[in-house]
Amino acid sequence: MKHLIARIDPGSIAEELEIEAGDYVLAVDDQEIEDVFDWRTLTGDEEFVLLIEKKNGEEWELEIEKDPYEDLGIVFASDLMSDYRRCSNACIFCFIDQMPPGMRETLYFKDDDSRLSFLQGNYITLTNMQEKDVERIIRYHMEPMNISVHTTEPELRCSMLKNRFAGKCLRYLDRFYEAGLRMNMQIVLCRGVNDGAHLERTLSDLYRYVPVLESLSVVPVGLTRYREGLYPLEPFSPEECRSVIETVEKWQKKAYREHGMHFVHASDEFYVTAGLEVPEEERYDGYLQIENGVGMVRSLYEEAKTVLSELDADGVKRSVTFATGRMAAPMLEYVRGLADHKFPGHDNRIIGIRNDFFGELITVAGLVTGQDLIAQLEGRDLGDLLVIPGCMLRSGEDVFLDDVHLSEVTEKLKTPVAVLRNGGGPLVRVMLGMETPEDFDTTHGEYELKSLSGEPVYRGKNPEKASGSEDKTEG
Repeated sequence: MKHLIARIDPGSIAEELEIEAGDYVLAVDDQEIEDVFDWRTLTGDEEFVLLIEKKNGEEWELEIEKDPYEDLGIVFASDLMSDYRRCSNACIFCFIDQMPPGMRETLYFKDDDSRLSFLQGNYITLTNMQEKDVERIIRYHMEPMNISVHTTEPELRCSMLKNRFAGKCLRYLDRFYEAGLRMNMQIVLCRGVNDGAHLERTLSDLYRYVPVLESLSVVPVGLTRYREGLYPLEPFSPEECRSVIETVEKWQKKAYREHGMHFVHASDEFYVTAGLEVPEEERYDGYLQIENGVGMVRSLYEEAKTVLSELDADGVKRSVTFATGRMAAPMLEYVRGLADHKFPGHDNRIIGIRNDFFGELITVAGLVTGQDLIAQLEGRDLGDLLVIPGCMLRSGEDVFLDDVHLSEVTEKLKTPVAVLRNGGGPLVRVMLGMETPEDFDTTHGEYELKSLSGEPVYRGKNPEKASGSEDKTEG
């Protein structure tokens, strides 16, 4: 097995050894490299022999001496140094199966790769793992492992994942537990399928892995309008959400009493749908699953309160519109109320965007598309600035999920758009006209914004395109 080198970092050990892009790595100390974990482990030593195949076919055997874990400066064509592993399931709740046709190809790729669980925090089902994969995870101590369990009833899990091996592979949990590998797990809860008594059994079964199992989230299935021919699933009612929360909070009390941790958490969406206040900050155990929609609301509130308590002066008065998903809109309204109470007179408008693209049951900001943003905001007075959360755009790119470019949004809405970083602090400072460059995701956008003092507070990728934007944004 050989691995293509895509780039060599300037000034690196690899450059000094005249290794070049287009060369191949063949082995380290006569051992073949399967993936990035072998590479990192074998090249972490102070001395080793690196076998390279040059572009002309020559093989170079290079004796390396370096500091422990010093990077060689080799960037491979594939981050994993091997192909991503495709999902082998056909889950009844799979969001990708509910995507509309005609979108970019990468949005339809289903991964289920244990290496991405360690590297990127992806959740895996364990169904395409073999014994050698389990042994490698334990040998390299790849923690935390993020695992989608959904249910611990073998037959039900096979039915939900449409995979005859889905029940048997649950035995790997025992192996990880015995090896002391930290785990986080999730349950995608489907009404009438794995809820009720099934949820109770799953929580009871998984409780034995505490405290090696650091957190377990229960999240409701996401349902788009593209479900023709798929398993019939329905959303949870407010009463059913309250029932789920009661079950979760019962197990939280038991876990805290016996282990000093809360073990299981219902996602924010359950509390919002139920019309209940989200739990206090201490109950989230450090927000271990905030990226899974667990604790985002509380974290936003607490950070906003902290920042407001530290401010002793008001900022620039101007008109700003905040566009977000419909679930987050009431939370932004709450923060706006806090800001207005301390520093009145600011014109901040909150608009929750209805998701016509995926369907009205989808309410999260990260699935708001450019075309819905344009359709619902075009022709409206948006003030001096439109602010959107960074989760609406692809990481590092100015593109929404539907491939609409951010520049098209700014052109159609005739308003500069700033992309806000996560957190209550950036939100409060923008609402009060006191923002700093750190409050924005400056990898996005095409405008330069200035305060009344003339100091730049936000500079997008292409500020030269923003002719006249200074007059528009100086209050």
